[in-house]
Amino acid sequence: MPIESRYPKSFASDNHAGVHPDVLDAMTAANHGDVPAYGDDRWTATFERRVKEVFGDAAEGFAVLNGAGANMVGLALMLGRYDAIICPDTAHIATHEAGAAERLLGVKLITVPTEDGKLRPGDITSRLGGLGNYHESQPSVVSVSQVTELGTCYSPAELAALAQAAHDAGMRLHVDGARLANAAAHLSCDLRTITTDVGVDVFSFGGTKNGALAAEAVVVLDGSLVTGVPFLRRQSLQLASKMRFISAQLSALLADDLWRRNAAHANDMAARLAAGVADVPGVRIAYPVESNAVFVALPPAVAATLKERYLFHYWDEDACVVRWMTAFDTTPEQVDHLVDDLREVST
Repeated sequence: MPIESRYPKSFASDNHAGVHPDVLDAMTAANHGDVPAYGDDRWTATFERRVKEVFGDAAEGFAVLNGAGANMVGLALMLGRYDAIICPDTAHIATHEAGAAERLLGVKLITVPTEDGKLRPGDITSRLGGLGNYHESQPSVVSVSQVTELGTCYSPAELAALAQAAHDAGMRLHVDGARLANAAAHLSCDLRTITTDVGVDVFSFGGTKNGALAAEAVVVLDGSLVTGVPFLRRQSLQLASKMRFISAQLSALLADDLWRRNAAHANDMAARLAAGVADVPGVRIAYPVESNAVFVALPPAVAATLKERYLFHYWDEDACVVRWMTAFDTTPEQVDHLVDDLREVST
């Protein structure tokens, strides 16, 4: 039986959502006639212009195919063969990209345990004891996720402190922005406030989790790195021939704050879900709900029963912590059904 026919709504990932109608319309509008390949088209020019409008004149945007690829291209710009990346132990590059950083970039990941998925400046400085020692990999990049893998968000001040700590040590700051839009919506700020204005050097801007079909971007704020991107993007198999369709999606998200409307709705649905289950006996919200992710500790029998009705993932199976994700198309009714079912099976 197809999986979509067994579950009324997936709460497993925002990747499970469809494509926002405005994004689909943008792709349809780009689907006329012959257009030069590899980004030599007006849709890509529009996307690149909008990146500058949103992130500042120094920002250079490069469309890519997926989030892991965006991370690899962005990180490769800043790394030598004997270098290392400092990141949280929950970071996507450390847990869910199949060792791509180690395999493709040939670098070491220095992972740091955290309680909330967020690095602090002290986590950086405490890992710098081997600088200059040729027996050890040399940390040259700090990489964090915004939103973190635990659904928490860095404030602008927290990001600025990380950038300062990295730069003081001669390092650069990379941000995995797969859910950057959700963070900005939660913080009630624009995208520039948590990237350009706080000293980020390179970041990815996620579209796929925010209403796009398959569209991500690498955005470079350190001008000294820009010349390498076209070559690394091609070498990393992230250069799309029919780039107009990726660029059209990203342009649609950046136009008229569609990115914010999509992200804010997803966040609101997560907040509604968290509020609805917070007082259910035996249920505990595991991490602050600051985005479109809700992590909940459930009694094992309750989790098992719900798994028969809904699609979601265990985050920590031993502790029976599950992760529920909402998206731009999640409805209040779908959230309320999950809450009602949880209350039913918890009695």
